[in-house]
Amino acid sequence: TYSCDNNVLFMEVLEKEAEKLGLRALLHEKPFAGINGSGKHNNWSVGTDTGLNFFYPGKKDDARQLFVTGIACLAYGLSKHNEVVRCCVATAGNDHRLGAQEAPPAIISLYPGHGFEEHVDAIIAGGPLLGYRAEKSSADPKTAAAMPAVCGVEDRNRTAPFPFCGNRFEFRAVGSSQNCSFPIAVCNTIMASGMSALSALIEGGMSHRDAVAQMFKEHRHVIFTGNGYSEEWLTESAKRGLPNLKNTPQAVAQFNSEKAKALFKELGIFTEEECDARAEIMYENYITTLSVEVDTLISMVETGILPACTKDMATYAAMPALAGERKATYEGIKIETDKLKDIFGKRPHDDLKAEATYICDTIKPQMVEVRRLVDKAEGLIEKELYPYPTYEALIYSHHS
Repeated sequence: TYSCDNNVLFMEVLEKEAEKLGLRALLHEKPFAGINGSGKHNNWSVGTDTGLNFFYPGKKDDARQLFVTGIACLAYGLSKHNEVVRCCVATAGNDHRLGAQEAPPAIISLYPGHGFEEHVDAIIAGGPLLGYRAEKSSADPKTAAAMPAVCGVEDRNRTAPFPFCGNRFEFRAVGSSQNCSFPIAVCNTIMASGMSALSALIEGGMSHRDAVAQMFKEHRHVIFTGNGYSEEWLTESAKRGLPNLKNTPQAVAQFNSEKAKALFKELGIFTEEECDARAEIMYENYITTLSVEVDTLISMVETGILPACTKDMATYAAMPALAGERKATYEGIKIETDKLKDIFGKRPHDDLKAEATYICDTIKPQMVEVRRLVDKAEGLIEKELYPYPTYEALIYSHHS
């Protein structure tokens, strides 16, 4: 909670201080197409009131057993309530980032490391909970000019949404504009669900070892230590039954499902009505964000781009052969912008889910088409006529 509060405070200070300098702090997850976006890595762990960390391998057997048990509970939670975890990072801005070769995919899996994955399989096969050794290694730089670099307990997998980081897990799918408290609350929820399931098994007469082994066996499919960006993982994750909720409307639809409502109600976190209310707010936020973006795009095209296109085209009145693709490109911008205005005006207004889905599936692709033509025009319009700062001016002007 303390870290989440500090993060929100930092965001507020950042925006206020930027304004004082005549700047605008961009907290958007993907403000520039083709350039890496921005997210947050929520470092999260769970501890006891006696100071034991569930996700620290420890140096004594009790701590090591707790570590293995804790990951079993987490695997249960991520497997059983995968959709809720994906939903808590679903925003209009984050849709541009997840799975974009710079951030984890929209498929939520658990990365405990290759060594621990082998230990899980050994437990499932009947082995003891103990036996995993969390030992740091070193990387050989292959040069006499540098010392070996100390590495973590497990390799860092930058393609994983939920990797192990030595004494904690890192939820890497959180968007840069988000308040971290909601994703952390969901992490705590699914962990509590796993603890509850384990407790039920043990209280039902099963041994600690067998209960952990059963949880690993039933939820082994959520553990993945490979390349989360690969096409093979898309196929493999589908075989494993892991959901791939590619956009916000798909994800939000799961937050107030019967399954999610049962989870939150059983743990005393949200009532069914509160789940419905949160889903409604998430839909409204998505719709409002995209509606503002549509209105802004249309306004920029009609008041800036098209007038510039007209002036640039007039330059070639005496020599039309030199105009090249200008006429077709500029007319295309007008045609596609009119099409965008038309389909935007036809969006449903009586159902938030339907409206959000329509905006995502119908309007966003049309926005992309308008953007494609405007980007093309940017390379054709006379430099002095172009009405907006170019990427070069926005991002690389300090090099000039």
